[in-house]
Amino acid sequence: MRIALTGTPGTGKTTVASRLDIDLDVIHLGELIDAEGLQQGRDGVRDTVIVDEERLRRHVTDLTDVLFESHLAHRLDVDRVIVLRCHPSELEQRLRSRGVRERSIQENAQSEALDVILVEAVQRHGEQCIVEIDTTGRTIDEVVDAVEAAVDGVGLGTVGIVDFTGYIHDG
Repeated sequence: MRIALTGTPGTGKTTVASRLDIDLDVIHLGELIDAEGLQQGRDGVRDTVIVDEERLRRHVTDLTDVLFESHLAHRLDVDRVIVLRCHPSELEQRLRSRGVRERSIQENAQSEALDVILVEAVQRHGEQCIVEIDTTGRTIDEVVDAVEAAVDGVGLGTVGIVDFTGYIHDG
């Protein structure tokens, strides 16, 4: 089994992944990318690493019984995708508390409102193997429980249950 735990930066992926009690190895792709030099440069405007996704895919192709955690995890070949969601206003607060640049905060909030990662996941994997989980206003323990259930297959095909498009008009 290969599972992707993905979502816009700030939705809770890393925090949740660090607390999961599952029978899969958790692979934090950001750490793996850094350790293995799987970058192809830097985006100076966004102040982020540009990942060589093809090299990353080849690097993890033989791994099984894993959960990949990253905003890029849904771009890998996986059996199931868990997409964490968060209302853009709460996402902005989370990212500001981390000291993220305002431009990145706004870009991520808009991406979340427009379902960018969810849409990418559906296009690549189809709705039947995706679980969408809203983390807005929930405790870490509640989200961990929901993700552990999703790992076990609960909620497969739950796509489109979250709608943050009002943020675009309100925000």
